[in-house]
Amino acid sequence: MVFSVAVISDIHGNCYALDTILADLRKHPADQIVCLGDAVQGGAQPAQTVARLRELNCPIVMGNADAWLLTGEVTNSFEQVNQKQMEAREWALTQLSGGDRSFIESFQPTVEISLGGTGLLFCFHGSPTSFDDIILPDTPEEEVQGLLASYLPSIMTGGHTHTQFVRRLGDTAFFFNPGSVGVAYNRYLPDDSFHLDAWAEYAVLLVEDGRIGLEFRRVPFDFDEFARIALSSGRPNGEEFVAQYRP
Repeated sequence: MVFSVAVISDIHGNCYALDTILADLRKHPADQIVCLGDAVQGGAQPAQTVARLRELNCPIVMGNADAWLLTGEVTNSFEQVNQKQMEAREWALTQLSGGDRSFIESFQPTVEISLGGTGLLFCFHGSPTSFDDIILPDTPEEEVQGLLASYLPSIMTGGHTHTQFVRRLGDTAFFFNPGSVGVAYNRYLPDDSFHLDAWAEYAVLLVEDGRIGLEFRRVPFDFDEFARIALSSGRPNGEEFVAQYRP
């Protein structure tokens, strides 16, 4: 049996980047797509992103930004919401219909995908118990085990940190983060050189005759077209938003 799962996460309302990935998947198809959340809030195309996800009809995990978009409640005491983020949220809500908001409300805390005789892919945003939890390449092993060990032997995938990486879990499983579709960046650059990258990230998990493979993909998108879409969208602080990206 050959079965592949494309894992996408952290679109953040950048439907142009999502379309870039979907075009790549038409050339290099997967059997299943799953989205790990933070799909709509932040970018210049919230309604378009919802429409595209409806078309995909794939399982979607609830992310912290999805929940904040709906409720305005900050659930992480370490995260500060500034005025510009509030303005972007308020604008995004004006772009979404009642049906769009109901669609976002239908996102699930976790998703399980059968890998046939190879077990399960267990999907979440931050961790299985909280979309605010952070798992990074350098998170202490004890913390990672505390968050994930009870869900073994599943292969696990989570988003939230916009960082492509894989970590071994025990002898037979691993955790991976597919990166960010719409807000890719290198979190390890010095603070004064922060920028977003004009590419879209995702991952593909492949199962074939009991063997498991993982491929990280980065697909560049046209910065000028992205900027045109964003600046014509009406999103507040559009020029500053676009200026975060490096062409």
